[in-house]
Amino acid sequence: MALNVLNTTYSLAKAQLDATKKTSRISGYFSGYYNYFKRDSGSSPTSTASPSSDISTPNGILRAHVVKAECCLLIAVLQLLQESVMSYVKCGLNLRRAYASYNFVWQKYKAMGDDACKYMDRDTISGVQFGIGSVHFVLSALPAKIWKAISVLGWKPDKELGFKLLKECADNKRIRSSMATVMLLAYYATAASFTPQILSEQYTKIAMETLLEAQRYYPNSALYLFFAGRISRLALDLSLSTQSYLYAAEMTKNDWAETAVANACRYEIAVNHMITGNWNEAASSFEQLHKEKYWSPAFCKYMQGSCLEMAGNRSAAILAYAEVPRLVVKKLGGRMSDIDAYALRKVQLFQSSGYQELDLHVPILEFMCIWNLFHFMDKPRLDYCLRSVNKALETIQIQEQEEYDKRSQELAPETSPPDHFDKRATLLLVKAALQNVKGNDPAENTIILNWIIDHKDNLATESWVVPYALWEAGVACWNVNNRNRSRHVWEMALEFSSYDFEYRLAVVSINIIGWEASTTTKKERELTLLLCM
Repeated sequence: MALNVLNTTYSLAKAQLDATKKTSRISGYFSGYYNYFKRDSGSSPTSTASPSSDISTPNGILRAHVVKAECCLLIAVLQLLQESVMSYVKCGLNLRRAYASYNFVWQKYKAMGDDACKYMDRDTISGVQFGIGSVHFVLSALPAKIWKAISVLGWKPDKELGFKLLKECADNKRIRSSMATVMLLAYYATAASFTPQILSEQYTKIAMETLLEAQRYYPNSALYLFFAGRISRLALDLSLSTQSYLYAAEMTKNDWAETAVANACRYEIAVNHMITGNWNEAASSFEQLHKEKYWSPAFCKYMQGSCLEMAGNRSAAILAYAEVPRLVVKKLGGRMSDIDAYALRKVQLFQSSGYQELDLHVPILEFMCIWNLFHFMDKPRLDYCLRSVNKALETIQIQEQEEYDKRSQELAPETSPPDHFDKRATLLLVKAALQNVKGNDPAENTIILNWIIDHKDNLATESWVVPYALWEAGVACWNVNNRNRSRHVWEMALEFSSYDFEYRLAVVSINIIGWEASTTTKKERELTLLLCM
């Protein structure tokens, strides 16, 4: 529905622009009369800051270019969220179209110099500042593979320019100021939550200052309250985070956005419940989200089952898992979304053993590892999670021994050798992530992560484990101030492809490499840009 509205708006703006391509005598007369009137009202006739070719472009035409460009920009954002290769390509092309229109207006704006506000209204200026800033932001969030394709066109993102223009747009308090603030908050909150071990301290303070400034003008904005929940979590104030989400949902009651905001807040509250170990409350929230068909009903049902399993209610967990396959929908060009594919694959794995091997898995902790949620847990809950992982590893070891004992009693045994590489690798990755957060002795983590990397050829189903293990290895190096090694390991992770949540890890790695480069020399920054392109 959003795409249809944006495409319709794009067509209207384009029709307005097409109608003005043929200049009539009347439009030429009015343009000349307008310029004469401006000179007669006090403008210096010798001023050269605004060439007539730029002044003669009516503000309405410039505004139409901005409207057309913003439609392309927002379409690109929607395509980016679909997380498929074709969607990424379309996203890049729409960003290119958006930038072409924005750049046309931007060049006019710069040519007018100090007199720009005489010939362009401030809302059009606000729109072009928001647009160019956002294009550079969104472009920097694309996976490295798509960056390489776009770089062939000679187009390079400039995140610093994006920051500057969005900040100016937000400070000017015009029509796109709120959107610029939302874009900045979304970037700060997403980047810091993707990599809390490294960027949380850097971005949380900036995000909080941006949010407080925005709330001075819109104290009851549900959108800003939602971001208050995200930023409070980054600041490790989970109680305030949950209160902010509840207040945001309350603000939209009987509003057009009531259902959407309520469900988004309910999901974030469920995440807070997981972080605080309230598994039953989290399961209840995911059950409600499944009923509301929020995001991915299959994934919400999978998460409900995983929370129930962690709470010790296996019977209810199995019933929830059993519903997942029928909830999966192929909707992205005939393919499943990454999150649906992940949930379906995990459930099929559980079903293949008749749910008899659930003791060899910790599904909810596996998801929390991928989503980098351990950083927000306190020490007692981290210890509890670590005990759960160690228990599952011990169970694998016991089962392996039983299988070897059975084979030792047979000559040319029919029983296959134990094959628990995928299960063990997943559990070891979760254990390494927990120990990274706890700050345990890095020597043990080195052994664990090396085992995963050494056995990568034995992993049949969990192809995501190796690149994520490289990510954790980089974090471990970062924790001991070996940053060059961290960058090298993260670059190794970017070489992997076709695994679950590839896009998420690609964005994480690119943002960290780029952020660290911004704190070093110009030569290193150029090297990082080349890596990303």
